[in-house]
Amino acid sequence: MKYENGEEILILSTLRHTWILDLDGTIVKHNGYRLDGYDSFLEGAEEFLKNIDKDDMVIFLTSRTNETKERTEQFLKDHHVHFDAILYNVPYGERILINDSKPSGLRMAIAVERERDSKFELQVVEDEAI
Repeated sequence: MKYENGEEILILSTLRHTWILDLDGTIVKHNGYRLDGYDSFLEGAEEFLKNIDKDDMVIFLTSRTNETKERTEQFLKDHHVHFDAILYNVPYGERILINDSKPSGLRMAIAVERERDSKFELQVVEDEAI
């Protein structure tokens, strides 16, 4: 992760990517579907999602139960958000990603932690030299 003028910059290769994203508090208002009766994107999150390349894989994680599946997926479809899978009933504890590194030195496990319900500010840049 690189920082420039206080902004987080994620520098990635030009290969296809797998995005594993938490839903509540990261992409949409935490428990908004319960508190407000509907989901709403956090500032910047919808634009971020729409800038993910359609060839990339997008997986959402959520502690929401299977009973919320239809309304959750309909919200994302109504906003034309591409996703490949949503895993429901994910435990509340830490989410741990473990992966090997490429012999070239390419980092294959990257984690970005966000403050709950904060504006989604993350610039993604692809670097052909990686």
